Amino acid sequence: MAATSEVVHCYAQLASNLSLMVSLARAKEWDRLPELEAQCASVLERLSVVSPQETLGVAQIAEARRLLERIRADQQAVSELVKPQLAHLVAAMADLQKRSELDRAYGLSR
Repeated sequence: MAATSEVVHCYAQLASNLSLMVSLARAKEWDRLPELEAQCASVLERLSVVSPQETLGVAQIAEARRLLERIRADQQAVSELVKPQLAHLVAAMADLQKRSELDRAYGLSR
């Protein structure tokens, strides 16, 4: 059995993190997503360093492709779950801005 490459290991970490992000987004545990996103960014940074230095075998390429498909599907799922939440947040912020402007217009600001 061939040793797991660092590249494949990075893809596996990304896949694991994104799978967890999907679960958390479905559970509406939004506060935990930024930490996982930061971990993904760190893994991507590492991947950009090790990827050019490593040659993958046929089995490793197949595993990397399988993981990439999983990563893409989970990225899409997270995006679909987060977009409505972001739209709600933007609307709430716009409402707060309008209230603040009205308060200032009528001299109610402190």
